Amino acid sequence: MSPLGFAAAAALGNVIGALAVVRHLRRGLKFIDACLAFGAGFMLAVTLLGVLPEVLRDSSSAALYILLGYFAVHIAQHVLTPHFHFGEETHRVSPAAGNSALLGLSLHTFFDGVAIASGFLVSSRLGVLLFLAVLLHKLPEGVTIASVMVAGGRSRPQAVGAAAVLGGATVLGVLLTGQIQPLALHGLALSAGVTLYVAASNLVPEFQSKRGWLSPLAFVGGGAGFFLTELLLEGWIS
Repeated sequence: MSPLGFAAAAALGNVIGALAVVRHLRRGLKFIDACLAFGAGFMLAVTLLGVLPEVLRDSSSAALYILLGYFAVHIAQHVLTPHFHFGEETHRVSPAAGNSALLGLSLHTFFDGVAIASGFLVSSRLGVLLFLAVLLHKLPEGVTIASVMVAGGRSRPQAVGAAAVLGGATVLGVLLTGQIQPLALHGLALSAGVTLYVAASNLVPEFQSKRGWLSPLAFVGGGAGFFLTELLLEGWIS
């Protein structure tokens, strides 16, 4: 299995999310919003149950790299990018906000690619699980960057182009993981910190204030989806 192919498929999620914004596909946006809770639960399960046991078993310094990954994405999204939240931007923002959002998101989309490549270095099964975890948040990621660009006065093609840049950063992450030794050695731990941040600090706050049972059920369902996916992958790939 080629990690590059999986990264390219995940990158398409950014573009699809952006197209839902620029084409005003309200049903698509509602579907993507409903997927937030499920994606957060799945990502947390993959990180805590699939990735952390691998990285903590193989390296005594892995916990430090996990923490560095967590801190790095926080700084990128909330220091370099003062105006940031996942989901559709409905208020007018400055053009600079779009540029800073693109910069901040590019770091963690790069590590999306690192995560996929590093997972496949461990096993095909872990690579596929990380691909699915990445794919589930690519759609809201595309919505985020495209809506910020449009709210900042950019054209629709520019908004979709920004989403394509995020997708390209994911592909670049895969390519460089095989070429840069520190990424090959510590990329899985770093990306675990990044994925943990995206799931727990980005996605969960987007839905936890909503009333009703749907979001909590979808969140727990995402965790259950991890076990179901593992069961389906068992015996098919190793």
